[in-house]
Amino acid sequence: MGKTKSKFICQQCGYESAKWMGRCPGCEQWNTMEEELALEKKDFKRSPTIASSTKPQLIKSIKLGSYERYDTEIKELNRVLGGGLVKGSLTLISGEPGIGKSTLILQASSRIAEKYGTVLYVSGEESEEQISMRGERLNALADTLYIVSETNIDVIEKYISDLKPAFVLIDSVQTLFKQELTSAPGSVSQIKECVNNLMRIGKSNNIPMFLVAHVTKQGELAGPRVLEHMVDTVLHFEGERTQEFRILRALKNRFGTTSEIGVFEMAQEGLIEVSNPSAIFLESLNSEAEGSIVIATVEGTRPLLVEIQALVTPTNAGFPRRTAVGIDMNRLNLIIAVLEKKIGLPLMNQDIYINVVGGLKLEGTSADLGVAMAIYSSTRGIALPSKNMMAIGEISLTGDLRPVSYTEKMIKEAEKMGFQTCIIPERNKGKLETLAGLNINGVKTLREAFDLIVE
Repeated sequence: MGKTKSKFICQQCGYESAKWMGRCPGCEQWNTMEEELALEKKDFKRSPTIASSTKPQLIKSIKLGSYERYDTEIKELNRVLGGGLVKGSLTLISGEPGIGKSTLILQASSRIAEKYGTVLYVSGEESEEQISMRGERLNALADTLYIVSETNIDVIEKYISDLKPAFVLIDSVQTLFKQELTSAPGSVSQIKECVNNLMRIGKSNNIPMFLVAHVTKQGELAGPRVLEHMVDTVLHFEGERTQEFRILRALKNRFGTTSEIGVFEMAQEGLIEVSNPSAIFLESLNSEAEGSIVIATVEGTRPLLVEIQALVTPTNAGFPRRTAVGIDMNRLNLIIAVLEKKIGLPLMNQDIYINVVGGLKLEGTSADLGVAMAIYSSTRGIALPSKNMMAIGEISLTGDLRPVSYTEKMIKEAEKMGFQTCIIPERNKGKLETLAGLNINGVKTLREAFDLIVE
């Protein structure tokens, strides 16, 4: 029997200390240091590393080749992964409880089992009966799909060795534990050791693995930050449980881009792929509505049209409120300041609420002009022809409009969706003269854009 050793480990970043500290020196978070006990056993050995017979090579002598991928039969998932599941890869998927993580991986596992053979679904949170009930509802009952409820990593390794599956799913990684470690499941030591084991198994046997991870109250990935560095791909589900749309985004991808998104719709039969997201996001668009306008953005290679709504109301008491859902709050404050200074819009005593319809979180600056026009429309009581008009452009602090990237893709998407008028920066218009079927208005300043909707 070895001696008992006590140490304190930060549950956010994995920083280790011999004594407790209120604030972690590594990530500077408060009250994240927790005590963990471990037995110092001389006979305890870490999992062996992957045996390799390779040797250093000149970079010019290495022949380039494409990674072999599994087709998940879910196009939106393939898009986010970069074309499919790479053999031997470790993928981490996170999201709020009830967002659809288990639904998606069960649908994917059944389709992979039908196409490639044995798939092992390991659950540490649900029983086999519960997963089977969900499988019946989703029609995910492949003949070679195996289900087991287990949390001991050594037992799971034995199951993988016996079945030799083509694909493995772990739901969730925070429930796994290794018996030699005395710390509780979900602790930093347990997570690091268990993920190391899974990585060794997957890489040595060329088995792709999906790991489901919990999130914190702030929506960030639970557990130590080192977990994100260990895996090859990190996927995150966005959206609200009360809404029907789900956005799957890659936060890290060693085998593809991180700019692509997958759009799903939650239904009784599971997650349904949305092949034309613009039509879905504009489904409830109301023509001639105050404070509503359509903008365009590009996610990866896909242009999207979404509706932005603004509501401006007088402040009853105290400081005016600024609320933004789907856009960066700092960007909203910048646009409000430009509207007050350059346009003379009285917003100092007004509450301003901005919402991106459909739950999409916009990145970049192409939505600046649309946000400004929606605020102007709501303040002045001017109805915009939102079903016929689209606006894109970046606003500078001088009130000028700066050009944005991928304008041609956005314009073509607007033409396909039946829009008649597009307001864009003047410097973008020169490249779009050959496009027909649209009335393209190039404007240099924010005031010129407002003159078009006041006329």
